[in-house]
Amino acid sequence: MRYRKLGDTGLFVSQLCLGTMTFGGQGDLWSRIGDLRQSDTDQLMGRALEAGINFIDTADVYSQGQSEVMTGQALKNLGVNRDDVVVATKVFGPTGGDQPPGGAAVNSRGASRYHIMEGVKASLKRLQLDHIDLYQIHGFDPATPIEETVRALHTLVEHGHVRYIGVSNWAAWQIMKAQGIAKHNGWHRFESLQAYYTLAGRDLERELIPMLESERLGLMVWSPLAGGLLSGKYRRDESGGEGRRASFDFPPVERSRAFDCIEAMAPMAEERGVSVARIALAWLLHQPAVTSVIVGAKRLEQLEDNLGAIEIQLTPEELAKLDAVSALPSEYPGWMLERQGEARREQLAERG
Repeated sequence: MRYRKLGDTGLFVSQLCLGTMTFGGQGDLWSRIGDLRQSDTDQLMGRALEAGINFIDTADVYSQGQSEVMTGQALKNLGVNRDDVVVATKVFGPTGGDQPPGGAAVNSRGASRYHIMEGVKASLKRLQLDHIDLYQIHGFDPATPIEETVRALHTLVEHGHVRYIGVSNWAAWQIMKAQGIAKHNGWHRFESLQAYYTLAGRDLERELIPMLESERLGLMVWSPLAGGLLSGKYRRDESGGEGRRASFDFPPVERSRAFDCIEAMAPMAEERGVSVARIALAWLLHQPAVTSVIVGAKRLEQLEDNLGAIEIQLTPEELAKLDAVSALPSEYPGWMLERQGEARREQLAERG
């Protein structure tokens, strides 16, 4: 297992991160993703830690808060030294069931100072921890000024409840606005983005990855197998299928490109005697912008297979083939930036 710096900090996290969305199974949505009990959770986490994973990601909405409860209990049951793990969680959505947008729970959602302050207290209690290493805003809140959100997070760091702050599922301009506000006021800034990225879904390469590289933010990848589609158990000429995609067809994927990717990865997997999933994860681990890839599992054998991705070394020829088959369609202003910047890039290359 290799360890990488999280953003522009001195904190090192494992290249694979244990995701906890399969823990608990509370509520209709989460039960379709996973419903692991505490004993299964302890087993998975124990194996992940044994393999060198020191990074665990959860969220207050996962299984209506039950995922955080089980994550914290697993750390306690396993006798894990607090300094040996980096625990990340998220705040944004309501917990405790499917609540209506109005009524008594009207303020129990979003990225307001009120909800953030209440959310961190509840998460610390569920996790049985005295601090959270990485606290992330789970989505963009159009009802709350970005300044209010960033200031609230700064307060949490100053008070010692949170060590670092991050964001998930924001656009590049939203993150840059938040960073500018933080810098102007001398507040703590976002150090990471948690985003969807797969071989079959490379959209964030248009704006987000250039921004991350420019501003030195870490990238945590969620759903690296596109909701199981890149696991290798689906084929172009088959409909339906088993697994999560059969009942929860998310995240959205352009199927034709996804199956082109699967068919390109299959020979690489067969030659090595490994799963297609390992190749898909290995491709992400080869991407310079990626800090850590979040892997979740319902069974120990799934986790074992995912762990094997760190041993896969793709050749330059294989990477080029996968890059070609998964390439995004050209869009403006990308093609214009490429055209106009060509001469200057050549000058940089000559200098280096």
